[in-house]
Amino acid sequence: MSEALFCIENLRVAYPQRHEEAISWAVDDVSLTLQPGERMGLVGESGCGKSTLGRAAMRLLPSSSSVEGRVTFQGESVFDLMPGQMRKFRGEAIALIFQDPMTRLDPLMTIGKHCIETLQAHSPNLSTREAKEQAIATLAKVNIPASRWSQYPHEFSGGMRQRVAIALALLLNPKLIVADEPTTSLDVTVSAQILQELTRLCSEENMALLLISHDLAMVGEYCDRIGVMYQGKMVEMGATETVLREPQHEYTRSLLKAALHIQAVDEGTREETSQSPILQITELQQHYTIEPNFLEKLWNKQGETIKAVDGINLELYQGEIFGLVGESGCGKSTLSRTILQLIRPTSGKVEFLGQELTTLSRPEIRASRRQMQMIFQDPHACLNPVMTVGQSIADPLFIHNLADADKAKAQVLWMLEKVGLTPPELFYQRYPSDLSGGQQQRVAIARALITRPKLLICDEPVSMLDASVQSQVLDLMLELKVEFELTYLFITHDLWLARFLCDRIAVMHSGKIVELGTTKQIFTNPQNSYTKTLLAAAPLLARA
Repeated sequence: MSEALFCIENLRVAYPQRHEEAISWAVDDVSLTLQPGERMGLVGESGCGKSTLGRAAMRLLPSSSSVEGRVTFQGESVFDLMPGQMRKFRGEAIALIFQDPMTRLDPLMTIGKHCIETLQAHSPNLSTREAKEQAIATLAKVNIPASRWSQYPHEFSGGMRQRVAIALALLLNPKLIVADEPTTSLDVTVSAQILQELTRLCSEENMALLLISHDLAMVGEYCDRIGVMYQGKMVEMGATETVLREPQHEYTRSLLKAALHIQAVDEGTREETSQSPILQITELQQHYTIEPNFLEKLWNKQGETIKAVDGINLELYQGEIFGLVGESGCGKSTLSRTILQLIRPTSGKVEFLGQELTTLSRPEIRASRRQMQMIFQDPHACLNPVMTVGQSIADPLFIHNLADADKAKAQVLWMLEKVGLTPPELFYQRYPSDLSGGQQQRVAIARALITRPKLLICDEPVSMLDASVQSQVLDLMLELKVEFELTYLFITHDLWLARFLCDRIAVMHSGKIVELGTTKQIFTNPQNSYTKTLLAAAPLLARA
């Protein structure tokens, strides 16, 4: 066997502790080896140490962290590299793709500037023209057209920002890519394209891939081996087919059970919904204009119009779960924000409970949001870090003048119990940073429900959670739907999740609804070619 490309031996990592606190190992005696060209998946629940392992290997942990063990790359100790060597090592030898692309992208720099800066930092002799040609070719691999070169990160959807982050990692042709949840915010077609591209590069360039993910189906489809982490330890490792078909550890079996629970569906359990629409959208449009730059203005060029939402007609009925699926950048999130009037539409109507929202004043819109709430993809981003859990959940009650301080606390404690955060008195005093991702999302759900809304718009609410926590949160949402008589607009790029949860599904592409039908119709007899492409690209655990 050839010399290992990358080797972790008996690695232990502890984050900075308070004085006299007993040391707590986030990664505890983990070893793994990667050969050139090998693809390994690392799975486990949030907080199990997966991401810490990747960051430790690139020396990206806080300087006061405790690290024991050995990490070598092509036989050379990573922990012994000098600062100059380390800068060259990061990017050229190993590249890291983060889960949140905004931690990688500077909001004040264009996408093109990001690419040129990265290339010229490692190849100072490269001209700007040569760098641009190389960068545009790499961006094309992840479906970012050259026309977006001069735009800023805030002008991209979450999924498109992640594609840019992946392109930046590929720019320097590294020998190993550590991909930390790289496709969490991407739709299935782009996820498949990117993972196929990474797989191809692994084969052609002899590049290794360490894929950190909570998506067992995806890891099963694209990785040769799987390592399962639990509470800082590697509890199981083996060939992908062996681990998925004959899991040895109890925790691995529980992960598989949770993932298969979401991919299974009983078509006979769909509830009948009423025939009175709670939400009616008519010819809704949301268009944006990209202003021409200075040179384009000199040549009298007009700004480019992006039709994020382009003539949408939808009806949501009381008590149903309506799924909205489509690729990143297709307009799903823009549509949800337009429904809530967080952004005013270019044209069209939004009627909620018989009231036309597009003609309301700001105070009237604010009042209408008591009955219409939103659960966002990233719970950490929507919870104020300086407010306790109790304060965050109570805040909407005060905004809408629904309770005084005593009544609000009683309602919050009751709601914490309902979303499974017990004992509620303990969680009431905690801060978001004290909670896991799944617990933060439960707080976000409690905050959305505290005003007793009729409609919940859920924008990728479980995409950042691992399979076991995802299953728990989804089951909770189903229970709460019955108890609170809710209607859900569920936005997702996960088709199996939509099949598990939704009564009807609309498929969105380039700002338009290209197909709409019952869940069974969409999955058993899709009519639109784009819908067929989505279904073909969705990884299925049973294939592994």
